Amino acid sequence: MRLEGKSALITGSARGIGRAFAEAYVREGATVAIGDINLEAAEKTASEIGGKAYAVKLDVTDLASIEAAVKAVETRAGGLDILVNNAALFDLAPIVEISKASYDRLFSVNVAGMLFMLQAAARSMIAAGRGGKIINMASQAGRRGEALVAVYCASKAAVISLTQSAGLDLIKHRINVNAIAPGVVDGEHWDHVDALFARYENRPKGEKKRLVGEAVPYGRMGTAQDLTGMAVFLASDDAEYIVAQTYNVDGGQWMS
Repeated sequence: MRLEGKSALITGSARGIGRAFAEAYVREGATVAIGDINLEAAEKTASEIGGKAYAVKLDVTDLASIEAAVKAVETRAGGLDILVNNAALFDLAPIVEISKASYDRLFSVNVAGMLFMLQAAARSMIAAGRGGKIINMASQAGRRGEALVAVYCASKAAVISLTQSAGLDLIKHRINVNAIAPGVVDGEHWDHVDALFARYENRPKGEKKRLVGEAVPYGRMGTAQDLTGMAVFLASDDAEYIVAQTYNVDGGQWMS
């Protein structure tokens, strides 16, 4: 097993992509903290995954919550070897309708939450002196602007940039920082995304989801399981010489 003996914390992992990563990490031998703002949901997920999964209350917009979650992992698992910054929010609107509240909400989770979660994990890893792996969830949206998705695109572009900066800074401590950039990933969150596009593009519900799936060169939208291979790889010793990179796992939507 590729992650045997490792301790991981995955933010926003009570459901969706984060849960799929947690399941994959447990299968690979890791002890996994299901970090989520909804502790009840995190506990339910941890019990369903079983094995070495356990729940940790975590609000990435609250520095005290971040510190408490890292301490909880140190106490429960003896340290932190892997962090996956998965927690994120989505919204869209035309440029002239973007609200300050929406901007603040997305950047507080997608950028500040990611950065200060990374910072707390890095401090723990440096103190332990055994290196570590940090994986940030970017997006194809961070590779380009989109007319209705300006704030989300900007937040994910910041994730890519911060991954580069943190990767270059932390590798001297043998902490590898990299990112994954998914394309369109099917899941319950796409009901919300589709509804927003239906509103602003005057489409029937379900049409946007169908169209974006058809536009993927692979022929369909991605699934959370399509991303788990990269998540395991970047957390493993096989990725030891990989630093500050963002990998597209998107069915061919973006080439770089």
